[in-house]
Amino acid sequence: MTHTTLLQPVVLSGGSGTRLWPLSREKYPKQLLPLMGADSLLQATVRRVDGITGCTLAATMVVCNEDYRFVIAEQLRLMGKPGSIVLEPIGRNTAPALTLAALAASKNGADPVLLVMPADHIITDLAAFQSVVRQGAVLAAKDAIVTFGITPDAPETGYGYIQAGARYAAAAEPASPARQIARFVEKPDLATAQAYLASGSYLWNSGLFMMRASVWLAAMGHCRPDILAACKSAWAQGSTDGEFVRVDKAAFTACPSDSIDYAVMERIAANLASPGAGALPAGVVIPLAAGWSDVGAWDALWQVLPKDGSGNVSQGDVLLQDCHQTLALSEGRLVACVGVDNLVVVETADAVLVAHKDKTQDVKKIVDSLKKSGRAEGSIHRKVFRPWGWYDSVDAGERFQVKRIVVKPGATLSLQMHHHRAEHWIVVRGTAKVTRGEETLLLSENESTFIPLGTTHRLENPGRLPLEIIEVQSGSYLGEDDIVRFEDVYGR
Repeated sequence: MTHTTLLQPVVLSGGSGTRLWPLSREKYPKQLLPLMGADSLLQATVRRVDGITGCTLAATMVVCNEDYRFVIAEQLRLMGKPGSIVLEPIGRNTAPALTLAALAASKNGADPVLLVMPADHIITDLAAFQSVVRQGAVLAAKDAIVTFGITPDAPETGYGYIQAGARYAAAAEPASPARQIARFVEKPDLATAQAYLASGSYLWNSGLFMMRASVWLAAMGHCRPDILAACKSAWAQGSTDGEFVRVDKAAFTACPSDSIDYAVMERIAANLASPGAGALPAGVVIPLAAGWSDVGAWDALWQVLPKDGSGNVSQGDVLLQDCHQTLALSEGRLVACVGVDNLVVVETADAVLVAHKDKTQDVKKIVDSLKKSGRAEGSIHRKVFRPWGWYDSVDAGERFQVKRIVVKPGATLSLQMHHHRAEHWIVVRGTAKVTRGEETLLLSENESTFIPLGTTHRLENPGRLPLEIIEVQSGSYLGEDDIVRFEDVYGR
């Protein structure tokens, strides 16, 4: 890899992380959470390429569902790493997401090497990771599609596997660990996983890829021309709004759903076994030993976090007495565990999970049950993030609801009206600029106002410090969909 190689980090931020409920929710999934240190998983993924040598590094591109756009933009802003955010109006799996990224990376005639990284994985050895990225970039620049395989240490049934074949002849270094991809296989049963482990030729599928943008687009044109056509149509009809790149909703909704593995990688492996006309690029796998985890469930998080002498992991307000191999997390209330082994205990404001560590894959079934019964805990937190700040539903009862609302400096809520509720606002901290009908009010700490039902209103923070208010809603219906917006700077 030379300094002239343009490396484009692409972070794929899809998925809802239901097996990490109640911390991860559909509307605020695991990649947005700080599960290991101060950074969220997405922020840690973006930082993973900091200081990488031997190339020119482009600003990070994130591909995500438009529901997460403001939170992701804010997390990038807090890092001081602005980048482009390509918005998917609907989830269509990783192959269309990467195709949009390749189109975006090629828009000015460039053809960078894409470094494709899932937003919700953990890698603890950054030096080892950057070393294999440098190796992969050399091969990707020569038109190979490169992936990284994790050396397995157990017969894991929760991962896909890659069978490493013969040495990749095009690798310049004789001692290069790069191998041709012989097979891409889906999650096996236990007996098959044990056979893979015993063979020594199988690696876990990390979901990390490298290829030039043009190589990916050509491979999609050969393997899934229907997906490529739909993505090109959605891209051509799209628009740019600041850091957000929007594709056409109707065209993208018509796009078939498929993964990178199914759409291209399995076909590349099959082509090696029975070569066709040479239309597909070479598929290469490089072993990666860098403390990787996809944090797919609570037991996986327990494995990668620091433990005490009894094998326990605790975060937040937690007390443990005579406990072993236990994960206990608290977001607020005191969690006390006595005499328990191999448990997962997770406390949030509106839910508590207690599970045996061997059964954490089944947490998804709880989420499915919550959604079937229409319970909000299956998809959203009590604390909800908005582009202007956040609110926390502190209390609720028949015909009333109490919220704590924090508005960022300079931020403005939409000009809106409610048909079924009135609102009382009490300023706790900061200064509030309030539009109420034809009036404009400036409220300081300990001052309040009343918004009658049906009155047009808006809340703004004109100050330099966060504005915090307590909102008391009262009325016959208090749902979030009782909002008529007249003006909104966030385009909702």
